[in-house]
Amino acid sequence: MATSYDYAPLFRSSVGFDRVFNLLENAQRARSISDWPPYDIVKTGDDGYRISIAVAGFAQGDLDLTFQSNLLTVTGKKQEAANEGYLHRGIAGRPFEHRFELADHVRVNGADLSNGLLSIDLVREIPEEMKPRKITIESGPTLTSAAPAQIEAQKAA
Repeated sequence: MATSYDYAPLFRSSVGFDRVFNLLENAQRARSISDWPPYDIVKTGDDGYRISIAVAGFAQGDLDLTFQSNLLTVTGKKQEAANEGYLHRGIAGRPFEHRFELADHVRVNGADLSNGLLSIDLVREIPEEMKPRKITIESGPTLTSAAPAQIEAQKAA
């Protein structure tokens, strides 16, 4: 059962949130049927995140990470090995692709492959000009009360 949401009422009462609505619509449409290989997303700190993907049987050369304009793409394609007389082949080695839409100012800090887990560290770095800053209030010279300026007009006859 597919659920579809109508964002039209939100478009009428909000300005500048187009990207958010596009992300929500894309998340609904691009939801893959298979979530293989399984993955976890963990918040590691105030501005830190980690994506861990179970990639058992994949070597470092079989994996590719690409980050471009807020989209992190992880692909895996295992080199085909000869059928070495398998009686049962339960470890999946099929190709996969995961796409993660990252927020603004989130960048990939590094990636590590160990014990069959690909760990991708992410960090949110807000630029200095976008961080909250304290504004000092200056007191100016006090205004003296002066007579209000009058506008001269010609009198009607």
